[in-house]
Amino acid sequence: MYLKIKAMNSDNLTKQAEEVEALSSIYGDDWTLESNITRSYRIRIKEGDKEVLLFVTMPPEYPELSPPKYELSAPWMDRAAKRKLLEDLDKIYIENIGETVIYQWVEKIREYLQSIKTEEPEKKVVNVTPSVEEMHVNCPEITHGDVIVDRKSVFQGHAAVVHSLEDVKSVLAKLKENKKILNATHNMYAYRIERKTAKGVVVLQDCDEDGEAHAGGRMIHLLQILEQKNTLVVVTRWYGGIQLGPDRFRHINNAARQAIEQAGLLKKNDK
Repeated sequence: MYLKIKAMNSDNLTKQAEEVEALSSIYGDDWTLESNITRSYRIRIKEGDKEVLLFVTMPPEYPELSPPKYELSAPWMDRAAKRKLLEDLDKIYIENIGETVIYQWVEKIREYLQSIKTEEPEKKVVNVTPSVEEMHVNCPEITHGDVIVDRKSVFQGHAAVVHSLEDVKSVLAKLKENKKILNATHNMYAYRIERKTAKGVVVLQDCDEDGEAHAGGRMIHLLQILEQKNTLVVVTRWYGGIQLGPDRFRHINNAARQAIEQAGLLKKNDK
């Protein structure tokens, strides 16, 4: 039995490696490795002005005995549409048990985005952005983390408890009232918001790299592995003129984690 399971796991890893190679070739920069250890990946699917981020993790049992673990990030999508899309992805796996399915998942999401682009009538844009005064009154408390300095580049994290996209906008607007933060080279952020509905728990998550390629996805991954709920983390970077290479991602993650910890959010999540 042990040898049989070992052989199955080896076969799974071979299929996973082949699938990753194919997907990387097909989707190029839209396919991003999140973690080699957990075999986690992010796929960006964009059609017109609509974008979906699909996060997948390949367990050792995939594809023979279980599907990939996955999350969708599409804050603009309403709950009914997202629920229907998730049902379609589950159906694809059930119809293809034992086979790799991520390509089919990505193309199903793309098909959905294309249908929206075709069917949605042009809508008049109505400005419903909260006023500055409303943002100030309702802005969550912001915790500013310790400053990290390396070769003249400066990193600082900021964290807040958020329960809605309005909270996220309020915190970002409040931070940028500080001219030093406003004029920083990058203000990267990521958030995860958990909402309980009659159908279960829905997680809304998104990120903005603000010109620092791949930083947003890494920050989202940090929130995921820390199991953060209702958390917004912003990392401000002032570039010092010397390229840091991969070290910059270590500083971004450290600044983000420090801010979350100093805000007391790790303790609230029993971590």
